[in-house]
Amino acid sequence: MSAPASFLVHVALHTPAHSGVGDLLSYACDRPLPAGTLVRVPLGRRDVLGVVWDAEDAPGELPEGATLRAIAGVLDGVAPLDRSWRRLVAFAARYYQRALGEVALAALPPQLRDLQPEQLARRLRRPAKALAAEGGTDAIKNIALSAEQESARARIASEPGPFLLFGSTGSGKTEVYLRCVQEALEADPAAQALVMVPEINLTPQLEERFTARFAPRFGSQAVVSLHSGMTPPQRLKSWLAAHSGVARIVLGTRMAVFASLPGLQLIVVDEEHDPSYKQQEGARYSARDLAVWRGREQGAKVLLGSATPSLESWHASRPPTPEDPEGGRYLRLHMPSRIGAGALARVRRVDMNQQPRRTVFSAPLLQAITERVARGEQSMVLLNRRGYAPVLHCTDCGWKSDCPHCSAHQVFHKTDRTLRCHHCGYTVRVPLHCPACGSPDIHSMGRGTEQLEEQLAALLRNVQRPDGNPARIARIDADTTKAKGALEAQLAQVHSGEVDVLVGTQMIAKGHDFRRITLVAAVQPDGALFSSDFRAPERLFALLMQAAGRAGRDAAYVAAQGTQSEMWVQTYHPQHAVYEALRKHDYEAFAAQQLRERAEAAMPPFAYQALVRADARTQEVAQGFLSAATAAAHAAGLPGLDVVTLFPPVPLTVQRVANMERAQMLMESPSRAALQRFLAAWQPVLQATRAQPAHKGLVRWLVDVDPLTI
Repeated sequence: MSAPASFLVHVALHTPAHSGVGDLLSYACDRPLPAGTLVRVPLGRRDVLGVVWDAEDAPGELPEGATLRAIAGVLDGVAPLDRSWRRLVAFAARYYQRALGEVALAALPPQLRDLQPEQLARRLRRPAKALAAEGGTDAIKNIALSAEQESARARIASEPGPFLLFGSTGSGKTEVYLRCVQEALEADPAAQALVMVPEINLTPQLEERFTARFAPRFGSQAVVSLHSGMTPPQRLKSWLAAHSGVARIVLGTRMAVFASLPGLQLIVVDEEHDPSYKQQEGARYSARDLAVWRGREQGAKVLLGSATPSLESWHASRPPTPEDPEGGRYLRLHMPSRIGAGALARVRRVDMNQQPRRTVFSAPLLQAITERVARGEQSMVLLNRRGYAPVLHCTDCGWKSDCPHCSAHQVFHKTDRTLRCHHCGYTVRVPLHCPACGSPDIHSMGRGTEQLEEQLAALLRNVQRPDGNPARIARIDADTTKAKGALEAQLAQVHSGEVDVLVGTQMIAKGHDFRRITLVAAVQPDGALFSSDFRAPERLFALLMQAAGRAGRDAAYVAAQGTQSEMWVQTYHPQHAVYEALRKHDYEAFAAQQLRERAEAAMPPFAYQALVRADARTQEVAQGFLSAATAAAHAAGLPGLDVVTLFPPVPLTVQRVANMERAQMLMESPSRAALQRFLAAWQPVLQATRAQPAHKGLVRWLVDVDPLTI
């Protein structure tokens, strides 16, 4: 007969958002369980995964006469999650205004949520051999570091950081990462390193490089990946390898910041400026900012790397001056020279005001691409808009291909003759006649990557490669890379020289090491210059600088071709400050100008922001909820209100998505602590406001701390 359940355990569970259920639920157990233990517990009519949590003020034993539901099982095969991991989760939940259990459970592999203890035990027995740590004896084959790389490596080794490695595209930042990881792992047999990249499509090439370098020394299981593109069994296997210490290096996207790494000693965030590090659903955390917090908390060094750092990180790494004797909290390391690469691409601006109306490719740019094809070199054409055209319209009555469910146009995709909404996914066949007036005179407006690919193919149809074959055009965007393995196959074609001109969106501008590309062109970049979003110039400059960095990456190839790498920008505003800074490859001047403007306007990083968003069937209900919650906050005199500015609610730029009206309101404060105090006190007020009958039409609301788009 089993012993009675006499101990209390406090468990973090993923309960519905804003349900009013507390962070921790109490259960009975027949033995005390250490914090961090994974358990299955009854919640309603089902068993769910939970994490036993520290509850300092709660009793450890069940009061006499009290009855609680007992836990359903303990996942004994998995060691408890350590204190540093639990502190990371608790901080993220608190800072980003989410439930503790939501963050904790989202940080675990999805398959863990579905496995019963006995199923997990069988799973753990099966890969026991595969997960056994196997150490190699081969020495690591390093390549020689340049003086700049060696200086950066030495400072990272001797100083605490955090570090901002400001290195131009092609300066060899990855080699510095590899060397720092190697030193950490060789100094301590239990040490682990976390290396993050912004996009899933950058992980295969990184994994290949890290495995080639470290597998001979630390074994084939030493390097694992963690990202949402993996299957649930793959993610579970990688997570268990990291949690058990078998995996010494974890490579991943933003979700990897929550990986359980008991021996963590180094965190690398490559392309730290990239907006992909900010989660846009659920708990809207910044993986870069959490990496910095986790490093400080866990005693791990943090290395942020970029050729175009975010203005927040650039400001945080400012050197001390007489006016600012303390400087920033990061240490800035500079690597301006390219390793094994040609000179930075020469930037050429084409004034489209001087070109014939409706010109897509100016004559000088087309001539430059033609010459590259004839010499066997590769070109890259960038347009950050997929599809064939952003909208179809009727010339007779003015009808446009608006999405019936969103306040946005349906994009024309010519390859499958569909109109597709990129917000809600609604798709219909292209009509033969205007749905409004019946006219057959329907035309496309604007351009997407599909149309660029088609027009380039027509313009270059008589251009031959050195071998006499016609020019080959390829397109890489979200539409051409849906199938598993499609992106890898397409990138392999580019690397092997089977493609002469590559057309694509921003996904081809980041991180890829194309050795034969000598020309990069941005054909329609002006849209971001006059955006209402104050971060738009920063994003555009980073994108164009990163794209320019894809050209001329192999100095020997460029020299052998007797050519010069070039970045072409077709613009109606050639004298704009963004393009002036780009022409000189002068990130520092651009950053200084942007920071001056932001300081004058009290914008981040000189102020701190949060958004509250509300979704409802009508805009009146959504804005009404936000207005009522604001009034309640003032009536209650919530802490921090004296230094937090609450702006009136407004619709989002894309006001309606999937038949849901969206409104938002901005909060701003010069004090991060005051903003956090206010948000924490406002949460119960928001929940109480939501419960009022007047707001029953509200579907959901959420808080976004440190938003990237407003």
